[in-house]
Amino acid sequence: MALPVVAQEPPAPGEAEAGVASLPRPTLVARTLTAPIRVDGVLDEPAWQAEPATGFIQAEPDEGLPATEHTHVWVAHGDGNLYVAARLHDARPGRLVVNDIRKDFDDRVQDAFAVILDTFHDRRNGYVFVTNPAGARTDRQIANEGREINASWDAIWRVETARVEDGWTVEMEIPFRSIRSAATGEVWGINFSRRIRRNNEIAFWAPVPRAYGLTRLSLAGTLSGLPGTRTAGRDLRLTPYALANTVRGTGGPSFDSELQGGFDLKWGLTRGLALDLTVNPDFAQVEADEQRVNLTQFSLFFPEKRRFFLENSGLFFVGDQARNTRGNLLPRVDEDLLPFFSRRIGLTEDGRTQPIHGGARLTGNAAGFQLGAMAMRTGDVEGVPGSDFGVFRARRNLFRSSEIGGIFMFRRATDGGGENFNRIYGGDTNIRFPREIDLSVYYLASDAKGPGGEEGVTPSPAGERGGHTVRASIGHDGNFLHFKLAYMEMSPDFQNDLGFLRRTGFRKYFVDWGIRPRYEFARRLGVREIHPHLEWHYYDDLDNRMLAKWLHTGVTFFMNSGGNVQIQVDPRFERIDRPFTLDRRIDPIPPGSYSWAPWSLTGGTDASRMFSFRWRGTLGELWSGTQKTLSLTMNFKPSHTFRASVAVTRTDATLDLPDASFERTLWTVRTNYSFNPDMFVDALVQYDPAYNVFNSNVRFNLIHAPLSDLFLVWNEQRITTGDGTPPGRSLTLKLTRMLSF
Repeated sequence: MALPVVAQEPPAPGEAEAGVASLPRPTLVARTLTAPIRVDGVLDEPAWQAEPATGFIQAEPDEGLPATEHTHVWVAHGDGNLYVAARLHDARPGRLVVNDIRKDFDDRVQDAFAVILDTFHDRRNGYVFVTNPAGARTDRQIANEGREINASWDAIWRVETARVEDGWTVEMEIPFRSIRSAATGEVWGINFSRRIRRNNEIAFWAPVPRAYGLTRLSLAGTLSGLPGTRTAGRDLRLTPYALANTVRGTGGPSFDSELQGGFDLKWGLTRGLALDLTVNPDFAQVEADEQRVNLTQFSLFFPEKRRFFLENSGLFFVGDQARNTRGNLLPRVDEDLLPFFSRRIGLTEDGRTQPIHGGARLTGNAAGFQLGAMAMRTGDVEGVPGSDFGVFRARRNLFRSSEIGGIFMFRRATDGGGENFNRIYGGDTNIRFPREIDLSVYYLASDAKGPGGEEGVTPSPAGERGGHTVRASIGHDGNFLHFKLAYMEMSPDFQNDLGFLRRTGFRKYFVDWGIRPRYEFARRLGVREIHPHLEWHYYDDLDNRMLAKWLHTGVTFFMNSGGNVQIQVDPRFERIDRPFTLDRRIDPIPPGSYSWAPWSLTGGTDASRMFSFRWRGTLGELWSGTQKTLSLTMNFKPSHTFRASVAVTRTDATLDLPDASFERTLWTVRTNYSFNPDMFVDALVQYDPAYNVFNSNVRFNLIHAPLSDLFLVWNEQRITTGDGTPPGRSLTLKLTRMLSF
């Protein structure tokens, strides 16, 4: 019987300097089980006595050198499952870092072992399974080598770990039914990673440059020896739910109670395609949005948190490759246009919930294409009419790491008689040239009739109209140098009721540049990497009138410990054509031209410690006046079962136009207690003394069976002025149960 092939020997120093991406990719043969596996973290089965895959190579801190600790990995299959086992040797097992056991824990701040599976062997998309020494579980769905990472994707899988004298061990059981895979072929892409947190070290089985990560599937190894026929992708899961809640709005006289139910259904039509249906979905268990102070003229972006919309969301993404987040302390959403933003479905502009009657989603691979299609229907709510929403996305891979695709989206009011609709359609391509040069282009056009336009976006007149947007960028993200050049144009009549955008009728020119030198003298002082960088944004309208410009210049110091410090200055210019309000207690800022240049100091300490801190201090100008803004967060993690954070943001601002000043403070407290990896309670509490508002959201979650939950959620909003206003309160009990056929 064939044994696993051991990974290549560690590179010689000269080879390491040439870059680990140029090294041969390792291969591994999955063993066929001759005896059943008992998933208990004890590696005593015959399958784990064979020669292992080893030879992990560092990406951090010393790219190209062998990992400081040995790691042995085995892969086997049988009984409809894929099994992964690992022995993670450690010379100092008493110093393993474990500070979280909740589902979807943050593996960046503790010791962890991860595997990524490229089940279609397209070197772009895959599934990630992660655990830590306490046996916690994190799973993710990856699209386009990490351009979209869906951390809310959930699969049925098991993992057990064990502490041993010289480290820790892992056993994973991943049913083939839990993941989509190619209809034929015995070969997948695969890679493993290990994080040794006390060293701030990351190592990979198939070496990856430090500029990237495990999601760089074009650099993954190869897994062969899989069964030619396997039970994968053909399954039927029905998940009904029952919900009971009682609600009293803030200031309301009484509670209203209701009982409701619905269901989700997942059907694996083929090994590559899955159909999801939902009837009367409810998202009462979703964590409340965290309030933030907004000092801009635009609405704030709040991410999607609803599980139905997050699954396979990467298929609907249109845009370029985001810069590696280690170069940004605060990664930003595309501020100009996120073409498909599912939060527009079922939530009104002011954040109210709009009932969703039902919907369907088809996602996967067929005939050489990656396909995504979704249709949803919403109901009326307090003057906002219900609508039918739809999106269809198709992508086809080109060459080794490129693609071409198209997208079509629509919204149509259910009671508009065809007089209230919006259609968006277009195409995109992402091409990777040699030397890691990425070119991204998309073009979108829109047709619309009836009212449209978001708050802050140029209002669209009644009647039929059309518009367009085009964006092109070219960039490179390497260990030392990164850059991106981009151009974007959006016509005034472009309308996208399924996207996120902040303005229309503009051209934008964008430059992003930085270097990441590493000096031995700095490392001896505790600084691993120095990152001087700049971003330049320039907007004008289609008549060549300047609308805005912004230059971000900063230097970031990344510490050996994992902490960071950044000093920056952000000179900017904004032209305002209509008044807007920074704070409802003062008059609006009038139309005109404004220039200001604040300085900021941001950073954080080692997040794996019992106590850690994050801060951001801004001093200088703001619009027509001055500001002093401080954000400070303290995190406390005394054990892997309990964690808490206290954050305060305070802004003191004085303006000349209008002649006014205001102070705004927000207090935020988060806590989590995990009884075990399947039962935990989370709390979010916020207090705004300026408006005397106290909000709390407490969620208890018990995963009582695979993909089956019991939620108990308490929400409260209290006005603290002492005027006797009854607080708004709600209590929700929700039970789901996944039935597999």
